[in-house]
Amino acid sequence: MSICVVGSANLDFVFRADRFPAAGETVLGGDFASFPGGKGANQAVAIGKLGGEVHFVGCVGDDRFGDVLIDSLRAAGVDTALLRRVEGVASGCAGIVLDKTGQNRIIVAPGANLHVSAEQVQSALAAFPYASFLAQLEIPLDAASEIGLSQRAYLNPAPAAPLPDSLLAQLFAITPNETETEVLTGIRPDHLDSCRAAAKVLLDKGAKNVVITLGENGCFWTSGQQELLVPSPKVNAIDTVAAGDCFTGALVYFLSDGRDWENSLNLAAHAAALSVTREGAQASMPTRDELRAFAGAFW
Repeated sequence: MSICVVGSANLDFVFRADRFPAAGETVLGGDFASFPGGKGANQAVAIGKLGGEVHFVGCVGDDRFGDVLIDSLRAAGVDTALLRRVEGVASGCAGIVLDKTGQNRIIVAPGANLHVSAEQVQSALAAFPYASFLAQLEIPLDAASEIGLSQRAYLNPAPAAPLPDSLLAQLFAITPNETETEVLTGIRPDHLDSCRAAAKVLLDKGAKNVVITLGENGCFWTSGQQELLVPSPKVNAIDTVAAGDCFTGALVYFLSDGRDWENSLNLAAHAAALSVTREGAQASMPTRDELRAFAGAFW
């Protein structure tokens, strides 16, 4: 099944330092690098590198950063026919600081991502009426909300923001992390019972499935009738940027490929774990062969 990813594309500027600076403090950093990123583009690349048929619905500027972002998508096998270039507008950019543990702090300048429109998504729905649609919240909410009209809608509610009940009621699945879960439900999912309680809030508002990602502790899934707590493989993390995007993209791909929830969640957890063992956003996403070798019996 084809997948349309509606979302952002950014060029990420990554700075390494031993620790994060305090307010008003300057910290002498280490390495610097720039990588193609953006939650939507990252998730599309994750799907493309795993072998999925994926179409990216988004916007970039008419600058050289836009060329870099388009080239990265295409190199991963992502179809960019539905991507739009916006004249006179800069492409989205993100400033990322990584500390020596691999944790990150991120600031995003949306740029052309704010020009993704509801009409653009409607065109994608008409072109791919049977596709699964996946969106995030680095684009205008009215554009992201259009995925609710698809056959199967997935929402990664990042960055954290309140959502209308009307959108939640249309979702096949929502994939918040701990912070996003707390924003959406008022409940911090720091143990199994609180995960259940938070998920129930979202299920009661109409979401059919809730996947709460818990970082190195794995993820929790429930449909209201069934639930799973899936651990994350233990690895030496050097860069956690885009790990959540890798997880979400892989999860949507494997579910759309016909695998069940348990297998899809475990494969997505392995994909995310593999991604944090190397640097970059899209560059860290595993290929199909790499994940098959790493995931072992789950494949």
